[in-house]
Amino acid sequence: MLSYCNLLTSFLYMKFPGQRKSKHYFPVDNRDPLISQTLNIKKFPRPHVIGIDQILVDIEAKIDEDLIRRHQLSIGHSLVLDDQSAECLYKELVDQQLITNEFAGGTVGNTLHNYSVLADDCSTLLGVMCNNIEIGSYGYRYLCNTSSRVNLNYLQGVNGPIGRCFTLINEAGERTFAISEGYMNQLIPESIPEAIFKNASALVLSAYLIRCKPGDPMPEATNRAIEYAKKYQVPVVLTLGTKQILESDPVFWQEFLKQHITVVAMNEEEGYALTGEENPLVAADKALEWVDLVLCTAGPLGLFMAGYTEEKAKRVTSLPLLPGEIAEFNRYEFSRPMKKSQCEEPIKVYSHIAPYMGGPEVIKNTNGAGDAALSALLHDMAANKYHKNNVPNSSKHQLDFITYSSFSQVCKYANRVSYEVLAQNSPRLSRGLPEKEDSLEEAYWER
Repeated sequence: MLSYCNLLTSFLYMKFPGQRKSKHYFPVDNRDPLISQTLNIKKFPRPHVIGIDQILVDIEAKIDEDLIRRHQLSIGHSLVLDDQSAECLYKELVDQQLITNEFAGGTVGNTLHNYSVLADDCSTLLGVMCNNIEIGSYGYRYLCNTSSRVNLNYLQGVNGPIGRCFTLINEAGERTFAISEGYMNQLIPESIPEAIFKNASALVLSAYLIRCKPGDPMPEATNRAIEYAKKYQVPVVLTLGTKQILESDPVFWQEFLKQHITVVAMNEEEGYALTGEENPLVAADKALEWVDLVLCTAGPLGLFMAGYTEEKAKRVTSLPLLPGEIAEFNRYEFSRPMKKSQCEEPIKVYSHIAPYMGGPEVIKNTNGAGDAALSALLHDMAANKYHKNNVPNSSKHQLDFITYSSFSQVCKYANRVSYEVLAQNSPRLSRGLPEKEDSLEEAYWER
């Protein structure tokens, strides 16, 4: 008779996109009632990803220059609006039917949405939302454009607007930006429920949450969430936001990473602002002084990962060794990431992949590509936790790894998801990746 593990793996599996052999499948749910009765399988709670975000909507409109002057904006620049001015602008855009697109925004909100679409599984978003939502309003649009698998039940109600980012495009194609924060930074610590952290696979934060106006409760709420994550040994993932936040005080962020963060996601500009290193590989290596795992998107250069693994668990790549500032840096990219503190003899591991298919023919949107890549990494982290709950004696869990897959496989998956967002207008996926693609050679996933 087949062992419990083999039967479970044969019938219960989560599929990554592309062609993967059966050994890469892993159980996610109980799908066959006959198998369940025969084996008396215990159903484990599903791990979920938690994120805190500044809830906002991106509003795009085609306008003339008279509107810019009436609202005292500056063509081609970005200005901050107070709530009253933002409401006046929004009302005119609606009355004149000038709005062309309204996208749910926020770096963490985008990441959780994409994670739930990819994994077809639950995530939990913490933040604020308008108590009174009218059909067709920006708050309504946010809810409509967020996956139904994202749990919004813990959002804190506020008697005012959420954040709004206006992109106003004139006839010449010039873009003017107007930003209104509304109540997006008014999340209080009491709105962070401890119970949801008990079975979480990750807590996702952004650097924006820490840098708010004096008196805003958002930083305190964020710190409360970090406390709960540490209590229940939940990895804390930080996406860095923009280089401007880091440039003001890189030492603060280095210390913050060292004290609180397990995984950091950044692009090459943020990596330079944080570490002072222009080369993204070297910046990722430098960041390992403060965190356990680094995901760095680098535009046309592709995507880098850096982290640690145990010396006795290292696996040599079968791919060509790559030159760089760190010679043959991808030698052990078939290894799986671990926390440095849980390695008896930690070694550094790096991986890289060039843009999928050379990148889209037309890049329609660069906002959200990094968030998309991070959502793929979170998917792999959640899968690892679920498999460990179901099959704790599996050889996959002889050591305490962060992800289910190797550095190399996570790179490929993150790279593919990032491509999908670059090729569309919205930073949020509307569907999961296809299981099989005519344009994707089998060797891409199998190598």
